Amino acid sequence: MDTNILTEKQKMLAGKAYLAGDAVLAKERLKAREMVYEFNHLAPKFIKQRKDLLKRLFGKTEKMFYVEPPFRCDYGYNIEIGDNFYANFNLVILDCAKVSIGNNVFIAPNVAIYTAGHPIHAHLRDQEYEWAQEITIGNSVWIGGNVVINPGVKIGSNVVIGSGSIVTRDIPDNVFAAGNPCRVIRQLTDADKDYYYKDFKLGE
Repeated sequence: MDTNILTEKQKMLAGKAYLAGDAVLAKERLKAREMVYEFNHLAPKFIKQRKDLLKRLFGKTEKMFYVEPPFRCDYGYNIEIGDNFYANFNLVILDCAKVSIGNNVFIAPNVAIYTAGHPIHAHLRDQEYEWAQEITIGNSVWIGGNVVINPGVKIGSNVVIGSGSIVTRDIPDNVFAAGNPCRVIRQLTDADKDYYYKDFKLGE
């Protein structure tokens, strides 16, 4: 791919180095910020209006979802969420690349999902180059409070990420993972389900 003939937006979406100060990208970020500002300043009773704003802002939504304000994102159109999605206060998604989130995902307060990165070498960073890598989160995932998810990460299905974790690498299915950097602590099994059935009498 010849990046010399691509627009800065095309470079961004292709995972190439790009200039975020590009006029087209700046205009799109401003549009998203206007919608996010409206979302965050609606009175709590205006649930439908907030939901309608996110339907317009996000690239893909399903029937059941709820995002507590305040919320922040860069573009919005790179965010895809599945059914039965819930995000608590202060979710930040820097969606310079696609962020794909599956069904039945619960996100605790103060979670940050970052697709954007900057060159380590100051010579390139000082020229305001950026890059972005997609983030994927599977089905039935619970992300604890104050978690940071870094660019390019894939989190599997049936996963719990412990609070305060910094996720810098892929996390497989069916595990509890935590720490800085985040690592697999143990497998999740039917014994975990049986524990809650016993103590909380679920299903009765």
